[in-house]
Amino acid sequence: MQKSDILQAAAQIFRRKGYHAASMQDIADAVHLQKASLYHHVTGKQDILLAILDKALDLLIDDLQHVVDSDLTPEEKIRRAMQIYIERLTEDTSLAAVLLLEYRSLEPDLRVRHIERRDRYDHLWRGLIREGVEAKLFRPVDEAVATFALLGVQNWMITWFRQDGRFTARQLADQFCDLFINGLCVREEADSP
Repeated sequence: MQKSDILQAAAQIFRRKGYHAASMQDIADAVHLQKASLYHHVTGKQDILLAILDKALDLLIDDLQHVVDSDLTPEEKIRRAMQIYIERLTEDTSLAAVLLLEYRSLEPDLRVRHIERRDRYDHLWRGLIREGVEAKLFRPVDEAVATFALLGVQNWMITWFRQDGRFTARQLADQFCDLFINGLCVREEADSP
């Protein structure tokens, strides 16, 4: 039994039942272990939740860091970052749902640690916005507000997106990109008569 199997099963259970309603027995049953055997791999539900959150953030930070470090233009970086983020959200909906909805279930000291990691991710997005503003390609905007809006639209896809829906994840990513980039880009002022 791999710890990654336990985390994946737990993420599915947390998504379906919610963290507080899920039990260690539920997780043990899902991975075909005795409850006592499960404790050879993890110390408890908080350990599992934190590991799921860390795994999700590690993936997202790594994805976004590659975009930040690329030679793409600021506009292309925002577009690529949104595409990759939406791919992640829609590929593993259980992992995404736990990341976005269950972090509040962490005990206070673990929540502080998680929020510090989450803030690193947030700051990468802010840096993409700042890069476009500094290049005078994007209008001067509050980086925090722009990032909250950009992530907020994407994050709530976990509540309504369906794989068999009208649009694919990539089509939605492109539509969101167009909306945000058109809102961020500097516009040429029409000459006054």
